[in-house]
Amino acid sequence: MKTTIVGAGISGLATAHAILSGNPQAEVSVFESSERVGGKVWTETSPEGFICEAGVNGFLDKIPRTLQLCAEIGLTPVSANAAAQKRYVFSRQELHKLPETPPEFLTSRLLSVPGRLRVLWEILVGGTNKSDESLAEFAVRRLGSEALEKLIDPMASGVFAGDATKMSLTSCFPRIHEVEEQYGSLIRGLVTLQMKARASGKKNIPGPGPGGRLTSFGQGMSTLTDTLAARLGARLHKSAPVVSISRDGGRYTLHLADGRQAETEALVLAVPAYAQSDILQTLDPQLAQLVGEIGYPPLTLVCLGYPLATKPATLDGFGFLVPSVEQRAILGTIVDSNVFPGRAPAGHMLLRTMVGGARNPRLAELPDEQLFDLVRSDLKDITGLTAEPVFGRIFRHEKAIPQYVVGHAARLKAIAQALVRHPGLVLTGNAMRGVSLNDCVVNAWKTAEAVASC
Repeated sequence: MKTTIVGAGISGLATAHAILSGNPQAEVSVFESSERVGGKVWTETSPEGFICEAGVNGFLDKIPRTLQLCAEIGLTPVSANAAAQKRYVFSRQELHKLPETPPEFLTSRLLSVPGRLRVLWEILVGGTNKSDESLAEFAVRRLGSEALEKLIDPMASGVFAGDATKMSLTSCFPRIHEVEEQYGSLIRGLVTLQMKARASGKKNIPGPGPGGRLTSFGQGMSTLTDTLAARLGARLHKSAPVVSISRDGGRYTLHLADGRQAETEALVLAVPAYAQSDILQTLDPQLAQLVGEIGYPPLTLVCLGYPLATKPATLDGFGFLVPSVEQRAILGTIVDSNVFPGRAPAGHMLLRTMVGGARNPRLAELPDEQLFDLVRSDLKDITGLTAEPVFGRIFRHEKAIPQYVVGHAARLKAIAQALVRHPGLVLTGNAMRGVSLNDCVVNAWKTAEAVASC
């Protein structure tokens, strides 16, 4: 059976690899609209030696499937430095280290004493009748309004560039929803899971965070997608935009921007939801509308390099997030040179700052000079960094991270029902069931299984 994949981001490339690993003789083609592969996996190395991630900066090593993929294609991942464990939140004009243990939480000044007590009260809080509530509703109900303001709100911006009042708990963090459903309390569930892990002799004990260690590659995340693309050889067609599809009998026809056509029996759309919507418009307007309703806010990344000698003591960890209540232009900053070795040339450091997102999309669209000025001003106020940068690079994403807003699960159900009308057509990518690279890799194998069953 001939299979065609549209999109050479991590989802499309990993799906092609999964199909071929099961059957090396499978007839597989991948069409990519641009000359560059990788999608939101995008590493750029400057002439000076700064390694900038324009998108995904790594993956957590807790998911075996991604590590297996690396081994299958001959890549050895690099774990983040120990400094990456130390993360901060900016609040009340200072940086507060995120507590990693119960004693640290009890003594941290990130939350007030009443705020900390309210979090501890979580163990006695009741559930909800809502089938899908926002992150903000969940946070206030279980942890209190101060925890929403200083913990959940900046996390929503840092992970999704999203708005906690609109993001869906069940779609963004399904495991947290499951723990509440099963144990009636996050604290009770965490303690129970930790006891079970210790009793079974597991080395990885569950904690309040996502777990696992951040992992990448020596020359950045594009190493993964570039390697997958190279293994495809002539199966990969770059600079080949697909503008629409049609179906006749048991085969789909892809219509390319240059007038060419290609036929296939199984078709996987692994491009962003807005691109899927455009491609599906002629085939099924209703399905196209459902997919097109998944929103993407703009996000701009500002990379700045400085002499290491100018580094303030406040920049000693992974980086920091900024709650919206602080009314700052930036969402947060990662000190990339603290996280992975070799991200900056000797004697230098590299910072990567997020601007825009759902919180303030207008700022993401400002001219370069205004963005540089805004970022440098906030960095000065937040960290005390006053030096002049010796390197600067801006990466713009007009449509950045898909937003899993309340109702996302219902939309996915409606999309699945609509796809019944189109046997052999599979939709995938980070707009559906998980935005992380790990999610995309795991879903690639599920997509390969779905193709095999067509």
